[in-house]
Amino acid sequence: MATIAHNRQQVIARIVRACVQAQRSVDSVTLLAVSKTFGAEAVRAAAAAGQRAFGENYVQEALEKMAALAELRDAIEWHLIGPLQGNKTRVVAEAFDWVHSVDRLKIAQRLSEQRPAALAPLQLCLQVNTSGEASKSGLAPDEAAAVAVEVARLPRVRLRGLMAIPEPAASIEAQRAPHRMLRELLAQLNCRHGLGLDTLSMGMSADLEAAVLEGATIVRVGSALFGARA
Repeated sequence: MATIAHNRQQVIARIVRACVQAQRSVDSVTLLAVSKTFGAEAVRAAAAAGQRAFGENYVQEALEKMAALAELRDAIEWHLIGPLQGNKTRVVAEAFDWVHSVDRLKIAQRLSEQRPAALAPLQLCLQVNTSGEASKSGLAPDEAAAVAVEVARLPRVRLRGLMAIPEPAASIEAQRAPHRMLRELLAQLNCRHGLGLDTLSMGMSADLEAAVLEGATIVRVGSALFGARA
C-alpha cells in the first residue's frame, strides 16, 4: 500500500514535469494538501514527509484537526478552501492562515474586522465561478473587479489572487480553458487596477498539469495524496 510520503513524491514529480513543460520554476507552484475527511494522523504523516500547506473544506472538521495537531501549528499553514458562511467568519479569522473561497465583499469585511491584530494579515483569494454553474459558489467573472478593488483596501487581510473549481474535462486542452480564463482575469485586475495579485489557486488531482501550464501558483491535491475518499 502506497504511503502518503510516496504519494506526495509522485505528485511533486507531476508538478515538476509540468513546470519543465511550461518553462516555469518549480518553486513557483505550491502543493496544497486537501485533507478534508482525512483525520489528524493523515495530516501528521504528510507533515512528517515535508508537507506544509493543508486545505480544509469544513470549518468544524478543520478546527478539530488544529486542536489535535496543536504542537505542529508553527510548521503547518491552514487554508480554508470550502464555502464560508457569515456565522463562521470569526473562528476562521482567528484560526486560519488563508481563505481561498471569498465570494462576496461582506465575507471579506467580516474577516477583516475579526482578524486578531496580533496575527499576520489573513491571506485571501476571491473564488470565481469560471464555468457559470448554478451549483458552484463564486463571483461571476464580470463581478470580480469591483469586489477585488474593495477587498484590497481592507485592513488585517491581504488579497492575494483568485481561485476556481472548474467543471471536470477529459482532454488537457479542455482542462486548460477555464484555467486560462482565470489567469487572464488576474492579469486584467493587475493591469487595470494595479492590485499586484500573485496567486492563482487552481488545479486538482485530475487536472494539475493543465493548471500549471496556465500559471497556477497553488494546486489543491487530495485523492492523489491521501487516497480515495470514503
